[in-house]
Amino acid sequence: MKKTAFVILAAGEEPESMGRVVNALMGALEFKDSGEEIQIIFDGAGTQAAAAFADPDHKYNDLFEMVRCFVRGACSYCADSYDVAEKVEKAGIPLISEFKGHPSFRNLINEDFNVLVF
Repeated sequence: MKKTAFVILAAGEEPESMGRVVNALMGALEFKDSGEEIQIIFDGAGTQAAAAFADPDHKYNDLFEMVRCFVRGACSYCADSYDVAEKVEKAGIPLISEFKGHPSFRNLINEDFNVLVF
């Protein structure tokens, strides 16, 4: 079975950035419907998107909720840097700190994940 990780680096604040986050979540939804193994990781400015899209009042919260069960987490270091760690944790999104406070992309590759970056 194929395995794919969707890494979201976009904050989702501007239309172009919002489009990247939505495209990542739509891609994850497509893979979900095919039964493939997926993970969604919010990193960098994407930690802001994690906090925003998890808010029930967000325009794309319904889309986020359709793939929420595949959200592995958000970068702990970056969530702190972007001052959204508390919002991310309140949203029930785990903070990841496998490699010096960040998610480990090496682990994803070693676990045979294809990595798509948005």
